[in-house]
Amino acid sequence: MSARLLVVDDNPLNVKLLAAKLTRDYYYVSTAENGVQAMQMAEADSPDLILLDVMMPEIDGFEVCRRLKANPATAHIPIIMVTALSDLSDRVHGLEAGADDFLTKPINDIALMARVRSLLRLKMMMDEWRRREATAAEFAVTPGVQEESVPGGRVLLLEDNPEDRRAVQNFLESIQLTSFCVDSVKVAIEEAQKGTYDLVMTSLDLQNDDGLLLCGQLRAREATRTLPILLMANEGEIDQVAKGLDLGANDYLLRPIEGSELVARARTQLRQKHHYDRLRQNYEQSLSLALVDPLTGAFNRRYLDAHLPKMMGRFCTDKHPMSVLYFDIDFFKKINDTYGHAMGDIVLKEVVKRVTQSLRPLDLVVRAGGEEFVAIMPESELKTAMAVGERLRGAIANVPFFLPGYEKPLSVTISIGVASIKLEGVDTADYILKRADAALYKAKQEGRDKVIGENEVSA
Repeated sequence: MSARLLVVDDNPLNVKLLAAKLTRDYYYVSTAENGVQAMQMAEADSPDLILLDVMMPEIDGFEVCRRLKANPATAHIPIIMVTALSDLSDRVHGLEAGADDFLTKPINDIALMARVRSLLRLKMMMDEWRRREATAAEFAVTPGVQEESVPGGRVLLLEDNPEDRRAVQNFLESIQLTSFCVDSVKVAIEEAQKGTYDLVMTSLDLQNDDGLLLCGQLRAREATRTLPILLMANEGEIDQVAKGLDLGANDYLLRPIEGSELVARARTQLRQKHHYDRLRQNYEQSLSLALVDPLTGAFNRRYLDAHLPKMMGRFCTDKHPMSVLYFDIDFFKKINDTYGHAMGDIVLKEVVKRVTQSLRPLDLVVRAGGEEFVAIMPESELKTAMAVGERLRGAIANVPFFLPGYEKPLSVTISIGVASIKLEGVDTADYILKRADAALYKAKQEGRDKVIGENEVSA
């Protein structure tokens, strides 16, 4: 995942070392040598992530962080504070100033890179929801929901050490958080599925279970895909922490756990969840029936025409990949003619359901008309989109459709054409859809139930 990072430090050597590490992982790095310059660059360039030193002349990193988070133009940018300060009070101070993490020098490279990847994934998702909200707001059907500070919340705690469990519960109770404790991954997954929790905390030092398994399981399920996860680990488990962040965990605490740091990190995750929930609620409430297909729940062509050009503009400018899957249901007219339009509607709804379940929350599914659909996949190159297309094809073809009143199940297939943004030259929404449609046409020509990429059309 490529991204634009801003490194802020008044020590040229520190900047050079950190920039070199990040550049090796193919990030585009810009630098600032003081707080004033950092704030100016952040507002002008809107980087994807800021790595901010604390000890700087004139304005220290804590104040810079507070100002960036107070500015609507930069409030959404994740900030990692990087400093030689190691006192607990400094970490808490940074988190309370709005930082997303606080790393102490010398920096563990594995932890740094895992944290960068984790925060970039979160920002990518939040940016997409902001773009969707802005598109929906153009149609201004309902007023947006105002963001409010909601006290309290429910925490699911996976910890099998009684002493550690009691300590964590006491810390959570001090900020009016109700906790429910479990001692196995299986029970934790069952509880999380109920959808009544605001935060999951899991130990990576379980006696008879693997806390990392919980991360993977929660991110694989639609109901818990965006539920914040806070890891608890020992000093020597930093490799496991990095793995957990890559699996989708949001943050971590190292033992011995201090109450003030736990409280600060828990509050950060709850604040981010509340912000995400608000964006999603605003977005959903702002959509009218004119933008959503009432039968399938997918977006309709009007929404696609309004939203895709904005996405194309952003991703082309930033040189980020994006792919489009154009697909339709094979021989759908025959299904309608044989079983009736009511059964055809059931097939349409089930196709959208399966496709949506196979995609990420930030991907868009649009009913372009009749039995034709478009899936938009941000941050996905052609190769990745082709693999996802094959998964979608299998999700439809490999599981029969059962229609009410019919004993024999119905076999349904889809044909898919895939196209990706051309990062060199000029690309437009109309052009990428045209290329994906041409690939779809070839898939149908070659016998249907196929996935064809735009690179195969001219072959």
